[in-house]
Amino acid sequence: MGISQEAEQFADALGSATAKTATPGLEMSVIRDVIDASFQRMSTEPEGVTYAEVDAGGVSALWCIPEDAEPGRALLHFHNGGSVIASMYSERKAAGHLAKAAGVRTLIVDFRLAPENPYPAQLDDAETAYRWLLSQGYAPRTIATTGHSIGGTLAVLLPLRLLANGEETPAAVVSMSPWCDLTIQNETIETNASTDRALSRDALELFRAAWLQDPDLSPADPKINLLAADLTGLPPTGLYYGEYEVLAGEDSEFGRRLAEHGVTSEAHCLPGGQHSYILGAGRVPEVDESIQHMGQWLRRHLGDRAG
Repeated sequence: MGISQEAEQFADALGSATAKTATPGLEMSVIRDVIDASFQRMSTEPEGVTYAEVDAGGVSALWCIPEDAEPGRALLHFHNGGSVIASMYSERKAAGHLAKAAGVRTLIVDFRLAPENPYPAQLDDAETAYRWLLSQGYAPRTIATTGHSIGGTLAVLLPLRLLANGEETPAAVVSMSPWCDLTIQNETIETNASTDRALSRDALELFRAAWLQDPDLSPADPKINLLAADLTGLPPTGLYYGEYEVLAGEDSEFGRRLAEHGVTSEAHCLPGGQHSYILGAGRVPEVDESIQHMGQWLRRHLGDRAG
């Protein structure tokens, strides 16, 4: 069974955006502007969703608020971009579609970017935004962390940090196309190089160099490598990734490790799916179906840890 024409068009759009940023000599500010504009155009505007910018404890963030959102529950969402590019604005429409599917409001965190702000700035901002939600009256059991690419990594790293501190975690996780292995060694980095229109080994190495600037921090360190981390105690985790992406191999391995650590989890590989395929929300039928599945996962688990 082949992929839809809309999925092919989405893949072409990803490839076009990537090609524009590959022009030699472009300043980082220009690359970021191109990515923000390109990513926003890939998703349709979700109907019945309003937006509000907020200061989440010193971190810029954006509320996506479906008109029928269930009160008292929230998604804490992290955008893609390898820690170097993208923003809460480039994520706005896609996150709005996910918010509608889950039936709750979503807070997109505009975390600081590398190389100006290397690890752990992004995880620190994620934690700050989470604690801000707590200060606004949300309980851990009423919050889920979500995100894709590096955002999917942060969606898992935040509850792992809370567990290490002996704190209650959010109720659920949806991690899409997470960057699980910063050693960049899985075989699909090469075998899917011709099918992934968004990512490549070169891009991953650039992102890694920008993000991990501490010479004492190994890419295999369990603090940042999900394939080396102790996942015991993670809340229910839904894992979603695309068949065609270079991260497919490590994401599949991460799914197995979730099960091995006793985490309530499901792993879903979208046939013909690109990296960060959620950006096709509203345009690609396969993507919309997957987002609806994510929404059902979140509805099922968000708030079920009461008490």
